[in-house]
Amino acid sequence: MLKFIVRRLLIALPVVFLMILVTFVLVQAMPGGPFDSVGQKAMPERMRLLLERRYGLDRPVSEQFFSYLGNIIQGDLGPMLHRPGATVNDVVSETFPVSIQLGLMSVLLGFVIGIPLGIVAALNHNTPFDYAATFFAVLGVSVPNLVLGPVMIYTLAVGLDWFPVAFWGPKEPYLFNSATLDYFHHAAMPVLAIGTGMAAGIARLTRAGLLDVLSSDYIRTARAKGLRERVVIGIHALKNSLIPVATILGPLLAGAVTGSFVVEQIFAINGMGRRFVTSIGEREYFLQTGLVLLYGILLILGNLFVDVIYAWLDPRIRFDD
Repeated sequence: MLKFIVRRLLIALPVVFLMILVTFVLVQAMPGGPFDSVGQKAMPERMRLLLERRYGLDRPVSEQFFSYLGNIIQGDLGPMLHRPGATVNDVVSETFPVSIQLGLMSVLLGFVIGIPLGIVAALNHNTPFDYAATFFAVLGVSVPNLVLGPVMIYTLAVGLDWFPVAFWGPKEPYLFNSATLDYFHHAAMPVLAIGTGMAAGIARLTRAGLLDVLSSDYIRTARAKGLRERVVIGIHALKNSLIPVATILGPLLAGAVTGSFVVEQIFAINGMGRRFVTSIGEREYFLQTGLVLLYGILLILGNLFVDVIYAWLDPRIRFDD
């Protein structure tokens, strides 16, 4: 397993390099520049040239790229063009904890709701329970968080006044006091907006996987031995049926962080997704490239984690051969 992990990490290096190269070139190719205007007014030409020289944007693109690549190797993601003295590392350290908390809680909610719902649907195949669970799954997949977020704000926040409309909670949610309740109070609607769609997809995969496993010979053999139904389902069937769910676990977590672009904008959350959206209009070259790099690394690590989970769920899977 260790050899497999090392091999996958080495293979990921050229992928990361190509990701940085393509992102850097595409960002540079966008019309306009970061210093073309100040607010609604055009920036004086002399000032624009001075700022471009200060950040090295007046050099050839190839020279800029290799200089930027060298900085990344040293752990420097570059400066913020519109915030003198600030760096992309500062923005990431400020926003990454918020986005990763939002993503982890959304994925957790998706599994807490989706797996039991899929199990109930599979065990009650072609019954009203199955139809209700399938309806929820289709509805959850069909309604995007772009629609669900504003609806939740209008009903749960504005109409019923159950939750705050926007912003994130305190930075220390692990303290069991009123600050903890305030934290989850703020987090409830953004997590629901992302997590319900995930729960729907997980429920569908769990249902399909469990129905397929329940028709296997070894399940019939386990029942013929007189094992209790909960033992057959919980130990023999469920573990193998979760392989399709594990397949999407890594991309799901990365997607929860990257897919929070819209949700962070809707709920005014100071996360990486919101900063990435605003950086496009501001032409923050280094911030855009740095965040794409971070998202790509999260996706690579997520897929690697899925491969490790495979070996735990199914002992027949070996990667060292």
